[in-house]
Amino acid sequence: MGCLGNILWFIFGGFASGMSWVLAGLLWCITIIGIPIGRQCFKLAKLSFFPFGKTVEYGGGAVSLIANIFWLIFSGIPLAAGFAAWGAVLCVTIIGIPFGMQMFKLAKLALMPFGAKVD
Repeated sequence: MGCLGNILWFIFGGFASGMSWVLAGLLWCITIIGIPIGRQCFKLAKLSFFPFGKTVEYGGGAVSLIANIFWLIFSGIPLAAGFAAWGAVLCVTIIGIPFGMQMFKLAKLALMPFGAKVD
């Protein structure tokens, strides 16, 4: 399902979800302090464009915790809500369930992306 899933994902929703990460990254990169957070957004945009076959491991230290708190306040909640809403819409049909599950994976990652490693 990896290659075919990624192609279908990109056509039917991955482009829009990836562009939301790119938009958040551009907004964060407006300030010098926000550049590290913006760079993380661009990394997550690549995952959002093609999520099938990739896993996410959560972890991190004190710096990741502080960055996640700022992220959650300014960008995390709106992005996670959008991904969760798309996931619910996609899970309405049996065919859309694998795609909805990927949206839920991205919603979880949208809440606390720092310290997470994408393989």
